[in-house]
Amino acid sequence: MKKLISLSLLTFTSLYASELQLDTIDVEATTLSEVAQKAQTSADVAQTLSDNIPSIDMNRRSGIANDILIRGQKRDNISIDVDGTKIYGACPNRMDPAISHIVANQIESIKVVEGPFDVTNFGTLSGGVLIETKQPSQEEQGEVNLGFGSFNYKKFGATGTGGNETLRLSITASTESSDQYKDGDGNTLAQQVENYAGDNTALQGVKYKPQYEDMQAYSKKSAMIKASITTAKNQELRLSYTANRSDNVLYANSKMDALWDDSNLYSVAYNIDNINDIYKNINLKYYSSDVDHPMATKYRMASNNTMMDNTNHLTTKMQGLKLKNSLEIEDYKLLIGFDASQREWDGRYYNTTTLMPKPTQKSIDDAQTDNLAIFATLQKHYGAVDITAGVRYDDTTISHATYVDRDFSGLNLSLFSAYNFSSENRLFLGIGQASRVPDARELYFTSVKGNMVGTPTLDQTTNSEIDFGYEGSGDAYDVKIKLFYSQLQDYIYIKKGVMSSAFSNIDATIYGAEFSGAYYLGDALSFDFSAAYKRGEKKEPLSGQSDLDLADIAPLRGSVALNYEYMSNSLATLELKASDKWSDYDADNGEQELAAWSIINMKVKHAINRKFDFTIGVNNLLNETYAVSNTYVDLTLITAGTDDVMLLNEPGRYIYTNLDFKF
Repeated sequence: MKKLISLSLLTFTSLYASELQLDTIDVEATTLSEVAQKAQTSADVAQTLSDNIPSIDMNRRSGIANDILIRGQKRDNISIDVDGTKIYGACPNRMDPAISHIVANQIESIKVVEGPFDVTNFGTLSGGVLIETKQPSQEEQGEVNLGFGSFNYKKFGATGTGGNETLRLSITASTESSDQYKDGDGNTLAQQVENYAGDNTALQGVKYKPQYEDMQAYSKKSAMIKASITTAKNQELRLSYTANRSDNVLYANSKMDALWDDSNLYSVAYNIDNINDIYKNINLKYYSSDVDHPMATKYRMASNNTMMDNTNHLTTKMQGLKLKNSLEIEDYKLLIGFDASQREWDGRYYNTTTLMPKPTQKSIDDAQTDNLAIFATLQKHYGAVDITAGVRYDDTTISHATYVDRDFSGLNLSLFSAYNFSSENRLFLGIGQASRVPDARELYFTSVKGNMVGTPTLDQTTNSEIDFGYEGSGDAYDVKIKLFYSQLQDYIYIKKGVMSSAFSNIDATIYGAEFSGAYYLGDALSFDFSAAYKRGEKKEPLSGQSDLDLADIAPLRGSVALNYEYMSNSLATLELKASDKWSDYDADNGEQELAAWSIINMKVKHAINRKFDFTIGVNNLLNETYAVSNTYVDLTLITAGTDDVMLLNEPGRYIYTNLDFKF
């Protein structure tokens, strides 16, 4: 890695000679715009991201509230930021991943940082998701979105905004629900569990009770209100509140379901622009987010036994203060910031029948993570070269009701450069290093039987990465190619079959390539294409094991779509999505070989006029039965204690329509 860094710095130096001046290009990230319009089958942001960005895979957890992986990384290895507000899920089994606490119809754009190149956010080890929600405007306008689909899916969303020079308001509200989807074999979520359990005596408790076999898969309501108040020239007070309420979310191949997932996101920010010729902006923001999540055996046969009628009720709260200062000094753009945050995480087991605490009582016992950080970024043109450098220093303390405090410090560094052959063609090269501390689950989680699954002595993980690629366009094409190589030091990994201190630090590498673009056959006809390949390897197998494959590394996947624009703002699309089989997987830690798959999707978006359009589509046209998510022991899934862990199949043929009204 040191040789690669030295070579990269030499490359930067050799490129300084050109005199071409261009704006800095954000090649280290991928931005997805018009998110609400792209979320046509549900408001689940994970689904939208995995459908549109090749570096992102989706981890199927339910009909909604699914998780994401960026280059094979999930959980705290990636950061989620909503308008500058950090949010975490409460469930240690990922029933409420952070990305699930915002819905697509609230979002204007999403920036996905691939790699350790965002120094402004705590914990961006291997990637980050920066979500920008819809902003209030002075112009009075509104939008209504209706969605209907197979399996009794219903969605209603509405946005309204307006105001004057002093006060601007916006309100966004939505509701959606669905019955259990059916896979390509016609099995609902409950039937997938029934078929897996069969006559196995040990698995009868995971089946759904007869009265719940046909219950809804989920219902979700969300609302967001924002206000922007002009207090003086170039000064603005910004207020925001978002509420999410999800009820009775079924997680078929887990042992429990979510009774509810309630979250709140608050923020207050003061922004000043154009202070003088050098001091361009100052932004001070306070934010708070909280999640309330009980998961229980209530709907399963196990709860017929009063000793097995259990609930694990978890809560988490995140609050923080962030100050950003933006300056322009001659040809330099400088951002200097301060970041402080505190995360609280607590969980308790209950016997639902008696409402009495279990003997072990706590699953996570009042864990608290306090972080203080300073950061800076610098942008500069050198002829044809754009340079962005970043640095962040973190000081973190993790405390627990029983164990001694843990103290961590980390220095994050990034250097990204683009060499512009022209305004349409450039090479880019990035080098970065970032770290993230272990979370309370990895350190302190206790099972219902009282076993300390967490490992209180874990070290923080460090990622050293190099990215290289090309981005270009011509009269008939657009293309972007990325290569990356990541070295993970003290990567936090869980071992199968270990009852206590199941997590350990290992060294590993992940490398791969991503490819996306479009080819235009004329004014009306075009092809879109994308593909991603990655490979993950442990430096050494875990003690007592032999498998060097890293978990969560999906195989080669890609898509190609034929688009026909038959009139202004009206488009017909035929898409093929495909994946290779899982041939490299961590069998020692619960993963299994998954078959290759391919599906065909079709849709037509027709604009009646500028104010109204509708979309009709069908996903998985041929009703294939397939699974995209593997069974790494990092998730607690249904198993009979063998290597055969229950997979969750994807939906079968799904027909949908969306109607969008603007006024």
